[in-house]
Amino acid sequence: MLNLLWGAMMLIGILYGAVTGRLAEVTDAALSCAKEAVALCITMSGIVAMWMGIMQIARSSGLIDKMTEKMQPLLHFLFPKIPKEHPAMEYISANVIANFLGLGWGATPLGLKAMEELAKLEEERKGKKPKSASNEMCTFLILNISSLQLIPVNVIAYRSQYGSANPAGVTGPAIVATFVSTLVAILFCKWMDR
Repeated sequence: MLNLLWGAMMLIGILYGAVTGRLAEVTDAALSCAKEAVALCITMSGIVAMWMGIMQIARSSGLIDKMTEKMQPLLHFLFPKIPKEHPAMEYISANVIANFLGLGWGATPLGLKAMEELAKLEEERKGKKPKSASNEMCTFLILNISSLQLIPVNVIAYRSQYGSANPAGVTGPAIVATFVSTLVAILFCKWMDR
């Protein structure tokens, strides 16, 4: 579906450029944007590598395990039906930590693994493959989307790439915005879970 949407937008842009006689400008914009996209990808890959390295150091030093242990009361409150030692809890906590540190790229594979484990858990409970998402899956998805962030790495990287005088100036507002979105997400999940 998304491919159709992007394809339609590109086709409309090209047709509009041809009809208005500005096809050369459309071509120039496409080439310059492609160059800019490659430069941004190179910048982002460096930042991703650095933060993923920091995350690996934190995991190797045992910091992630300690943070996971400290998060258990909160995770048990959010996911009371998941057994404490279930593999889904490990993936959920690692995903929350990665999101908290602003590592959305690192959080994605962890989130996918958490969803797989939650699906297995639901299948074990019901004895058959579930046809819809469980409450735990919905709660995790909403929590993942709202994602409380301490360091908005993506936004800081984008602002740095485009020459912001203070790339980290968005940190305070980002913390407030993501705190509010996460709080609302938790309240919504608990309300709907009733």
